Amino acid sequence: MKLLGNFDFLKSQTAIKFAAFVFISVSFFYLGKHWSDGSRQLVFFSRQSPSSTTSSVPTVAISPNFNKEFNISALINATDPETSPEEAAPVISNEQQSVSALETAQPPPPPPPPEIKSYGIVDENGTMSDEFEIGEFDPDLVENWGNGTEIETETNKEDAKSTFRVKKFGLCDESMREYIPCLDNVEAIKRLKSTKNGERFERHCPEKGKGLNCLVPPPKGYRPPIPWPRSRDEVWFSNVPHSRLVDDKGGQNWISRKGKDKFKFPGGGTQFIHGADQYLDQISKMVPEITFGHHIRVVMDVGCGVASFGAYLLSRNVIAMSIAPKDVHENQIQFALERGVPAMVAAFATRRLLYPSQAFDLIHCSRCRINWTRDDGILLLEVNRMLRAGGYFAWAAQPVYKHEQALEEQWEEMLNLTTRLCWNLVKKEGYIAIWQKPFNNSCYLSRETGTIPPLCDPNDDPDNVWYVDIKACISRLPENGYGADVAPWPARLQTPPDRLQSINIDSYIARKEHFEAESKYWNEIVASYVRSLHWKKFKLRNVMDMRAGFGGFAAALIDNQLDAWVLNVVPVSGPNTLPVIYDRGLIGVMHDWCEPFDTYPRTYDFLHAAGLFSIERKRCNMSTIMLEMDRILRPGGRVYIRDSLDVMDELQDIAKAMGWHPALRDTSEGPHANYRVLACDKRLLHG
Repeated sequence: MKLLGNFDFLKSQTAIKFAAFVFISVSFFYLGKHWSDGSRQLVFFSRQSPSSTTSSVPTVAISPNFNKEFNISALINATDPETSPEEAAPVISNEQQSVSALETAQPPPPPPPPEIKSYGIVDENGTMSDEFEIGEFDPDLVENWGNGTEIETETNKEDAKSTFRVKKFGLCDESMREYIPCLDNVEAIKRLKSTKNGERFERHCPEKGKGLNCLVPPPKGYRPPIPWPRSRDEVWFSNVPHSRLVDDKGGQNWISRKGKDKFKFPGGGTQFIHGADQYLDQISKMVPEITFGHHIRVVMDVGCGVASFGAYLLSRNVIAMSIAPKDVHENQIQFALERGVPAMVAAFATRRLLYPSQAFDLIHCSRCRINWTRDDGILLLEVNRMLRAGGYFAWAAQPVYKHEQALEEQWEEMLNLTTRLCWNLVKKEGYIAIWQKPFNNSCYLSRETGTIPPLCDPNDDPDNVWYVDIKACISRLPENGYGADVAPWPARLQTPPDRLQSINIDSYIARKEHFEAESKYWNEIVASYVRSLHWKKFKLRNVMDMRAGFGGFAAALIDNQLDAWVLNVVPVSGPNTLPVIYDRGLIGVMHDWCEPFDTYPRTYDFLHAAGLFSIERKRCNMSTIMLEMDRILRPGGRVYIRDSLDVMDELQDIAKAMGWHPALRDTSEGPHANYRVLACDKRLLHG
């Protein structure tokens, strides 16, 4: 009975499923073994059409692919549009080549996808980039202007008086293409009683009515400047067509020619021929407290050459005012500005430089060819005035390291003078000596009676610089410590400084609120320009704010991450806010806009003037200022004038007479506001 029961189990449903599974597994195993035994034969069972008259017996057909070999990878590659036809051809054996029928039966490969067209240049990394200089101006930005000035005469019917209006300013003579009016006044320089102290390098402006009355032309072949940061390393030869510096300073790694159309700047200097970066690292190692981009933010480079020292400081979040006179080193400041580096034409001579007291965290002189000890150290006293309390003076020169008798005597004189100035020689290493200025007046007051140089009179204003002679005395530091304690960068940009309280403006209690309101105001305006007018596409680099206030416009450019630097100009007609500008970590200069500015033609990309003309028109002709703006603005540059409505008609007429293309825009306050924005584009004019 038990045996019979077991046979009943075989009839159960579970046993049937198990048997089917085993049968299928064995079948697949057999088929797999059969087809993997190296046989390449494929057998097809076919049945003839019912309409056929032949026998209906099934037949077996051999695959036409029997005994054929194919290079599958070659067939796959044949569909790649980047592969040449030679590379895509399949590799066929001798046996296969005898079978032509198979070759004709293969389907053609699919067509390649449409070619993607991309325009640009391949950079040094092999990457396509659309950021490249074309090298020529867009024809729409070039105008045939002519040399003649056209004047219209209008007669008033009531009083029969005639008025004259310039309809079109002509181009100046080509000899004036690098004309700086107050530095190229040959007649005034000839009348100087003495030039032994560098008087010929100072400002000697044309008399009123004899200023610029034409448009300074560009050199032949002028091109749009190479954009930053590439301009740090190379500029167009045709924009600054002077090669004397290559001959004089090429061996010192200042500058060299790159082909026929460019100058190259290797980054060296007279005292740092191996490059400014290595030189800056050396200074930081000598004095670890010199933390570039932190406590050291604003620097002056005296006798800067082509400004490579300042150019390489920019990558360390340091802005340097590079200065040099217009002397035998031809066009060095013009080269610096063409590179996109902050620079001004200025000289240590008989007058104070146009910067405030305690402006610079570090002042640098590398073979700057200045006799610091002459006339009881009067020129080093001017350095002392501009140097911030606790700031550093770095001197790289032959007397520091050479042991010739005359040079050793110069070193002893320098050491004696700096000791009487209460400067502390922090480090002398190699060819560099670094001193630190005291933080307060205690050392000055503890000197022996009669020590030379004396302290300046308490009534002397160290921030009064416009046509003021330098003085052979030590500028006193504020007893309240103002200027000595500024926040580190970048916090100092938006921190209201102590010296805000010493500015001669109407507000006193609300000065901090005034400062913060100005910063917010310009930040909102610049943000709207970036958003709606696409300012980041303008590739602005050299920017001038012609009436800077507390520097809010410049701070807004930094906050909105525009890769530009701003020269903040403070007009003499208003309060002197320069100390606040420098305490924020910005740079600026004092100026009277009724006189020409000390820079070369075509050195700024963008000029910003807010509320300037409605004030200065009471002092001088608006066309005088506009012609000076045209002189310093590059062809292709832009001007934004934000001012009252009552000056806009005249400004538009002057702009058109200079060949600019003006457009009047409403401010954010709407069409009924009393202010407008006049946006102008400067074209490249040909005679």
